[in-house]
Amino acid sequence: MTPQSPASESGPSSGSTFSFGHELPPEESPAPGKGTIRVLQLYPRDMNIYGDWGNALVLAQRLRWHGYTPELLEYNVGDTFPSDIDLIVGGGGQDSGQLVIQDDLLSRETVLKELAENGTPMLVICGLYQLFGKFFKTRTGSVIPGIGILDVETHGTDERLIGNVSVSSPEFGTVLGYENHSGQTTLGPGVVPLGTTAKGTGNNSSDGQEGARYRNIVASYLHGSLLPKNPALADFLIRTAAERKYGSFSPGTPDDSYAVLAREHAARRPR
Repeated sequence: MTPQSPASESGPSSGSTFSFGHELPPEESPAPGKGTIRVLQLYPRDMNIYGDWGNALVLAQRLRWHGYTPELLEYNVGDTFPSDIDLIVGGGGQDSGQLVIQDDLLSRETVLKELAENGTPMLVICGLYQLFGKFFKTRTGSVIPGIGILDVETHGTDERLIGNVSVSSPEFGTVLGYENHSGQTTLGPGVVPLGTTAKGTGNNSSDGQEGARYRNIVASYLHGSLLPKNPALADFLIRTAAERKYGSFSPGTPDDSYAVLAREHAARRPR
């Protein structure tokens, strides 16, 4: 586990500094007072190929807007798994990145399953979506076992699914993002789709479904990053984490002006 160390308090850019050069935006409001939410980023060293770190940055800023103090942690291969985690996010990677993390991920299967079954909110994108399922069979026939939290299986193909995506979700309204994957995922009866595709492909090229939902897990192929354009999803994760930890959630007043502009721009993009 790599805690994110605070940057210098002098100067206008003070904030929490991440590995790989990521920084939280400067705090422009009084210090949050509703408590701390611990957010764990899974395998950012190997599963961050499409900028999925942006999801952690959005959660940190929105937590502040809602009055909470974000504590962001990293877990990479070989780290000690932290305790008392309130929210988990994980991103996508190439097949090679999945191979790097597979043994370590399997060694953390029990703790991640316990967290999932206990209702910990999680967002898993693309490659980690696949490995939270039963397995990922590459197009060359190699099988990368998953940890089986999600009732899904993925098969690599020669068809690459690339482009802008619009999803109609019964929980979150219109979800916007960008897909780039050759693995095609099929859902089993133990999960439901995040939504249906109005534009783009989603899980696979045949059934018109995108992502998966199980307990408080949101799984999706959508990059972009996903959360900057989809504040309803971000606030679901935050609300769930706060309610589980503190018993209730009273929202703050987030500034969604940039999210609105980003959504308008994304909605106009062609496939």
